[in-house]
Amino acid sequence: MPDYLTDDQVAKIARYICLPGFLSAEDTNALLIRAKQLLEGFSLADHPLTKFTTSDDNHVGDDYFLTSGDKIRFFFEEDAVKDGKLTREKHQAVNKIGHALHELDPVFRAATLENQRIKAVARDLKFHHDPLALQSMVICKQTQIGGEVPEHNDSCYTSPPSALGFWFALEKCTPENGALSFLPGSHLKTPIVKRFVRLPTGGTGFEELIPPEQVPEKAEGKYIMEACDPGDLVIIHGSVLHKSERNTSPKTRFAYTFHMIESAPFAEYDEKNWLQPTPQMPFSKILDSPNVSVIKSVAPTAA
Repeated sequence: MPDYLTDDQVAKIARYICLPGFLSAEDTNALLIRAKQLLEGFSLADHPLTKFTTSDDNHVGDDYFLTSGDKIRFFFEEDAVKDGKLTREKHQAVNKIGHALHELDPVFRAATLENQRIKAVARDLKFHHDPLALQSMVICKQTQIGGEVPEHNDSCYTSPPSALGFWFALEKCTPENGALSFLPGSHLKTPIVKRFVRLPTGGTGFEELIPPEQVPEKAEGKYIMEACDPGDLVIIHGSVLHKSERNTSPKTRFAYTFHMIESAPFAEYDEKNWLQPTPQMPFSKILDSPNVSVIKSVAPTAA
């Protein structure tokens, strides 16, 4: 029997699962307060006003972004910068804080690498032999301008694919402020057709994995919205299509997220990924000792 999850929850990881109240109100509030402190405290003096966008034609890819894997940096909403200037106060303009919160900030480190419930979930799922944490972010979804994130999956880090997304609601997530949505069954029907990579010429872009003429039709079905309360945890299988709409409401939608992947020799981390570990900051292990056996294949299975 699993220690934390139910057998039914373990079975559902081939899609996504929501664990209500995973974080206590105290821990959730501590993360939210710390995120807002970071937003208030960072300096604009030498900030390049890098915007975060998920557009295929205009994806973020400057040095400020590419060197953020072992730092805590701040990326602005597209509509928060005009003619090289912010259109609102900085703490109301940031799209996300990333990408080494779980390593460098003690509050987020405690919620990630030192969280015994996270360790228990990783052991129960038996999805990874020796899971690693990377790419931690606070997604702010600012009022009125919080950007849309179109449908995508998170499976491109390793070969074979091994990603799971851990997504914590820090505020109430509603249809109006950009709650997550998922396409059930897309992990079985939708191959990975492109991936976000570092380009040899500099910057970032998308590498096609399937020629356009061979790309199958979009997976059919209806997206399901996962409205969440503060403290809820959503675990997203890396092959499941998910998205979030623009925040048109007067309320922010703060969430904390990180990705969990398999380690070598069970999976190979792609050298083309924009995010690369450094000798000073290798990807951190989640478990104190590896899972003895893995019962879930890292490849998606019917569920």
